[in-house]
Amino acid sequence: MGLVFVEGVVKHGERSVRVRFLVDSGATYTVLAKDVWEKLGLKPLGEMEFILADGTVIKRRISEVLLELPGYGERHTPVVLGEEGDVNLLGMVTLEIFGLILDPFRRELRPIRAFMKTLRHPTS
Repeated sequence: MGLVFVEGVVKHGERSVRVRFLVDSGATYTVLAKDVWEKLGLKPLGEMEFILADGTVIKRRISEVLLELPGYGERHTPVVLGEEGDVNLLGMVTLEIFGLILDPFRRELRPIRAFMKTLRHPTS
């Protein structure tokens, strides 16, 4: 199976940066490479621990941005502030915020079929 990339524009305040993301359906959060979040002037809002595929536990700072995905609009999303060697990844939380899913067969993003349970009160 091949890799899937999408273009987006990351915005914070008056600044914006065009970014090419690797879509990673195995990643929970979106990651911004260090040069991207530094250009945007992002400040950490907290820190989280993450488990890598090999079991290694790392800590990364987190923040949030406005992300534009052409054809899908703009949404606010949490992001991991990458360190040296980290790359731009589009993770599942961001995909869900946009109502998107990765179609691995067509190697493209597509809208999800969202389900919602409602409580209906019986009428008398």
